Amino acid sequence: MNLFQSCCVHCHTPLKLAKHGLCSRCNRTIRRFPYCGCCGAELRENALHCGNCLQQEPAWDRMVIIGRYNEPLSTLIHRFKFQRQFWLDRTLARLLYLAIRNARRTHGLMLPEVILPVPLHHFRQWQRGYNQADLLARQLAKWLHIPCVNDVLIRTKRTPTQRGLSAKDRRKNLKNAFQLSAKRRHFPYRHVALIDDVITTGSTLNEIAKLLRKANVTHIQVWGLART
Repeated sequence: MNLFQSCCVHCHTPLKLAKHGLCSRCNRTIRRFPYCGCCGAELRENALHCGNCLQQEPAWDRMVIIGRYNEPLSTLIHRFKFQRQFWLDRTLARLLYLAIRNARRTHGLMLPEVILPVPLHHFRQWQRGYNQADLLARQLAKWLHIPCVNDVLIRTKRTPTQRGLSAKDRRKNLKNAFQLSAKRRHFPYRHVALIDDVITTGSTLNEIAKLLRKANVTHIQVWGLART
């Protein structure tokens, strides 16, 4: 069975080669831009740090994203997260894989020892039926030959949606929302990549990164589908 039925998953144009389900026209319309390799802020040219990060770095070290949260990326992500179109994991993960490969080529990005998906609260995951970050992480782990570990991080606090909240309210909302699994107290990895879908203020990732620092993780990358 051809998962994508030989048609683009966005515009439904027939495809001769359905490598990841997106036609070349839709792929070209994704807004890719030069960005800070630390926080993902848009820059005139690719750089490892923007002015803000030089003054105050986030809790992680590097960031890799596909592009801006615009069409067609925004629609694909929305369908993937909220319309239970879980099969889009392959398309979106492939686009992120290519962004990672480009970062390795242009900025010497080092691959991590392990990939960690950002966890959902168990009730929200039950509602949705899956954790979208975990699906992406599994695909990337397969292509990059890196283990995906999804039992390290636990979301203990069922927070309201982050959409529409200010950066300050997001940080307040996420305080003490995560913890390390009891069976992973002695975390063996020192170089990790966190996988999330849409990166807005980075509050969620900052909370998790600070937790990992306490577990003696020395280098943290953040991989995301889009930056708002």
